[in-house]
Amino acid sequence: MAARTQAWQFAAALVFFHGSEYVLAAAFHGHSNVTATSLLISKQYVLAMSFAMVEHLTESLFFPEIKGYLFVSNIGLLMVLVGEIIRKIAVVTAGRAFTHVIRIQYEDQHQLIYAASWVFRLSSMGSWNAVFIVIPSLKSRYEEFFLRQFFGSQYEEYARKVHSGLPFIN
Repeated sequence: MAARTQAWQFAAALVFFHGSEYVLAAAFHGHSNVTATSLLISKQYVLAMSFAMVEHLTESLFFPEIKGYLFVSNIGLLMVLVGEIIRKIAVVTAGRAFTHVIRIQYEDQHQLIYAASWVFRLSSMGSWNAVFIVIPSLKSRYEEFFLRQFFGSQYEEYARKVHSGLPFIN
């Protein structure tokens, strides 16, 4: 029974995350300017989620006692919720400046606004943990390049003061 509850919590968190990402993008940029990419679902992501479900099912079948500790999954769910709140505050703060596509050209309305969504990434457990740390870390490096290009010394000063919250990213 606990394994089922955990699977439903996982599914609900995913639906909320992807749906709210799309809704916020549409709210700031207009529904006609938002594509399915704002759902943030890629082949790699589907693969990672598939591994997560296989891991969950394997644990449920072969190690059901592990799934008996609902407080552990509830702590994970709490971490997901905190991460979601932080991410949504960051998205709302960035407003129209936020997109799911990394901007590679500077526009006059760009402002330096930064908030990490690392709590959501680190709230995952098991085999797909690396997907939420390694891939975002690589993406962050790409974003960092353009932030340095766009904002120069202003970003350099900011980066010296604030840690990204991601492993291996200063």
